[in-house]
Amino acid sequence: MAHLLMLESWVGSMSRLLPRAVREAGHEFTFLTRDVHHYLRSAPEGTAHPLLAARHILTADTNDGASLLPFVERAHGALGFDGVITSCDYYLPAAARIAARLGLPGSPPEAVEAACRKDATRRILADAGVPGPRFAVCADWADTAAAAHRIGYPLVLKPVDLCAGMYVRRIDDEEQLAAAFRALAAFPVNARGQRRAPAVLLEEFLDGPEVSVETVTFEGASHVVGVTDKSTGGAPAFVETGHMFPAALTPADAAAARETALRALDALGLDTAVSHTEVKLTAGGPRVVEVNPRPAGNRITELVRHVTGIDLAAACVDVALGHRPDLRPRGTGLRSAAIAFLVPRTGGELKAIDGAEEVRGAPGLLELQLAEPGRAVEAAVSNNEYLGHVMAGDAAGLGARGRAESLLASLSPRVVAR
Repeated sequence: MAHLLMLESWVGSMSRLLPRAVREAGHEFTFLTRDVHHYLRSAPEGTAHPLLAARHILTADTNDGASLLPFVERAHGALGFDGVITSCDYYLPAAARIAARLGLPGSPPEAVEAACRKDATRRILADAGVPGPRFAVCADWADTAAAAHRIGYPLVLKPVDLCAGMYVRRIDDEEQLAAAFRALAAFPVNARGQRRAPAVLLEEFLDGPEVSVETVTFEGASHVVGVTDKSTGGAPAFVETGHMFPAALTPADAAAARETALRALDALGLDTAVSHTEVKLTAGGPRVVEVNPRPAGNRITELVRHVTGIDLAAACVDVALGHRPDLRPRGTGLRSAAIAFLVPRTGGELKAIDGAEEVRGAPGLLELQLAEPGRAVEAAVSNNEYLGHVMAGDAAGLGARGRAESLLASLSPRVVAR
């Protein structure tokens, strides 16, 4: 039995999948957080959050690196950790620094830090010749306006250090640019109480389908598990509306996406990680959107598991412990699996979601998860506002996306003004 230190977590599906993977492998974990109530609030009423089933729960200021490392060293001396994991992007660099300080497996902290900073990723990949968009890192409004003129519209404005598509916007003119710049500047602290970097990233707008490449890197060698597709909506925001694994691509496009992702991982120096690399397939070839040195979110790992039998959450645990993960595909009876998200278009209070009972009994359904009535609803501008999802599989071919979208269309949220 190994003992892992889990440093914070998202409160979505990975906050359940990682503890499950630890438990099913026969290991245990200690959970370290700055605010245990953050997780208590996210659990459905009357249930306990899986993170709180940890062997130990430790509280410390996980945002203060200067005090965190000595605290963890003392905890390690008393409890003995064999690996460090987190699912939350905002704590990936800290987890890497802890692993390095304790002499435990993990990618170099500077590599993880670079992957988690979109501006650093852009510079490193450009220097290595890995294809990406034309870009500019801007310190203030004057820099931003001048860079937009150089790059040309349409373009994309991004924060350098936020997640889930927050404040990422398509920009078609200077008026939109100014509005997006002001909105981002008015959000100086992220959801975990960390002060944001003020830099703004501008990128050439890339036209073409977007996919993600799911990889596992162990002892410096990267293995591609597969390629997932993505659909988005909510323009000018980029809200993920669904995914299918495997992506319906030509062999040439799939190979190009895989090769581009591997080049990006190598350029960043991510030698010990489960990663999720997003790639745009443009008319001029593949272009890296971003590299995430953690398992994919939005239940993509479950799509992979339903089709291949490979558990990427379990691989994340193995890699963190220095164990070679089992990446052998196993027959599951499905050739594709897809998820479609229920994205709110208006704000208010959720009264009900009609059609749920019909969907619940539909053939091919793998998961149905819906928000409870009474929830406050906001029109989606990122991946944080979903009202639920439908997941479906197809045993015959690549029909899972169509099936999931058809089932989603049967659901009708009733939202009333508050």
